[in-house]
Amino acid sequence: MTAATLSPLPEDKQPLVARLIEGLEVPALHWLSGYLAGVAAQRQATGKNAPAEHAPAVDAQPRLTVLYGSQTGNAKRLAEDLGRRASAAGLAARVVRADSYPTRELKQERLLYIVISTQGDGEPPDDSRALVEFLTGARAPKLDTLRYAVLGLGDSSYPNFCAIGRQLDERFAALGAHRLFNAGEADVDLETVAHPWLEQALQQAREQLKISAPLATVTPLRTARTTPTWHREQPFASPLLLNQRITGRGSDRDVRHLELSLEGSGLRYAPGDALGVWPTQSPVLVEAVLNTLRLDGETVVRVGDDEHTLRTWLAEHRELTQLTRPFFAAHAERSGDTRLQALLLPAARDTLAELFSSWQVVDLLRRHPADWSAQTLIGALRPLAPRLYSIASSQSVVGDEVHLTVSHVDYTFEGEARWGAASRYLSQHVDGESVPIFIEANDRFRLPGDDRDIVMIGAGTGVAPFRAFVQERAERGASGRNWLVFGNPHFHSDFLYQVEWQQALKNGQLSRIDLAFSRDQAEKRYVQHRLLEQGRRLYDWLENGAHLYVCGDANRMAKDVHKVLIAIVAEHAGCAAEDAEARLNQLIQQGRYARDVY
Repeated sequence: MTAATLSPLPEDKQPLVARLIEGLEVPALHWLSGYLAGVAAQRQATGKNAPAEHAPAVDAQPRLTVLYGSQTGNAKRLAEDLGRRASAAGLAARVVRADSYPTRELKQERLLYIVISTQGDGEPPDDSRALVEFLTGARAPKLDTLRYAVLGLGDSSYPNFCAIGRQLDERFAALGAHRLFNAGEADVDLETVAHPWLEQALQQAREQLKISAPLATVTPLRTARTTPTWHREQPFASPLLLNQRITGRGSDRDVRHLELSLEGSGLRYAPGDALGVWPTQSPVLVEAVLNTLRLDGETVVRVGDDEHTLRTWLAEHRELTQLTRPFFAAHAERSGDTRLQALLLPAARDTLAELFSSWQVVDLLRRHPADWSAQTLIGALRPLAPRLYSIASSQSVVGDEVHLTVSHVDYTFEGEARWGAASRYLSQHVDGESVPIFIEANDRFRLPGDDRDIVMIGAGTGVAPFRAFVQERAERGASGRNWLVFGNPHFHSDFLYQVEWQQALKNGQLSRIDLAFSRDQAEKRYVQHRLLEQGRRLYDWLENGAHLYVCGDANRMAKDVHKVLIAIVAEHAGCAAEDAEARLNQLIQQGRYARDVY
């Protein structure tokens, strides 16, 4: 007889409990046990055994709901910050992830803030797909009594910057809701826009929720969160232990396996988390910008409370390897070049996207000259942001270390060398040199709390988190099967971690591996082709409770894989493509289909 058979819980509630406790550490589980014991004792004492909705409602008073959709954790962090500040100000507030929000409650909402990111080129975060579909569909209700505001997060190096935030802002207005203030559109330097937006949101909440009676005391169902010693604004100087190329001589890709020390930091991470790295720009690129604009690198520039030389600003505080739409627009206006201005029109969207994928700041400055002063240049360039890399190790195996799989972006553009800021920064580090790092939790890309089977789909460096997954599952003796689907150009030069995967297969730590080396035959074969070939097997695994993970490029690989998954479910479930997609969206909401895409 199983534990599930003995449980007094209704069968439909058991998965909810499993999802609630998934990933919780022992102290949190003890706290939760005490909390539930207290609830049980109170009900027993009052003779109440009715469903929770029959109890006195704590939501009878005016309340703020902060709804967030997050892919990498930024929107979640900002939403939780707003919720904490609202609670500290004496306001009734709740913070809800998009896929946990009951859409039937929209009609009753009176004050709603939405913090949502846009991933790739105009896609919603995975946890928000169902909500966005509901709001933009025919079932969305009239919201005449709702007051709202939206904070969108995005990356202005993509033409569809903050598209989802803008879409929801317009949609709420179309449904009759009253916009309290203009939507915020935060770039990767979140604080510039997000912090003023949060201040305005808090002030508006105070005005909207005028409370005359004392607030009800509500015990939050969460453990206290403490700020770690080392974080995004205060990174840890991590010594590099190993920098090893893991692609062969014949490869046109330079992929590195990096190992960094966390000794003495107290930093902890879980499989699925990311490592944030603060890079500095190459001195060669900095000098190229200075020479192109004929500016003196020793000129002192002050922005707010920060004062540095122009050279230091460019090297340590400004983005140079990625073009952004705001800087492009500012340069087009300053240059007076009608060709650049035409590229900002909606009809030129695809052309602009292609240009952004190949040009860097110095390319724009050289090809379309304009006069910039040191002060105006620093004011127009986007602040340098950290890069996030999927962690390629399990801390339960490697201890006070963290491993990365990094593709060194190094190429020639029209006869000149170009590179990625962080990948070049990391690739040129040698053993013993320090790298400023922090841990970025990714709660939506987690191993199942039980021993269910898992399917891992990754191309290129997208295999990194799956190395951590297999290490972790082996360490804790999980009985579930592990299936890896991996793709890269060539077997002999690009089979990342080949020896480790072969050993894992031999040891039974990896149950199955399917490989797609796209350029080893005349017809290109990618991971999605391997999935189609194994469609029946994959469908059976999913039907039997397996968790599905995808890691890789958001705009190509992940989209192609998603289309193939729809086709596989439609074929083997005997349903229409729309129904197959709905079933996949349900897996996303259940946490059984997770994507770490970039």
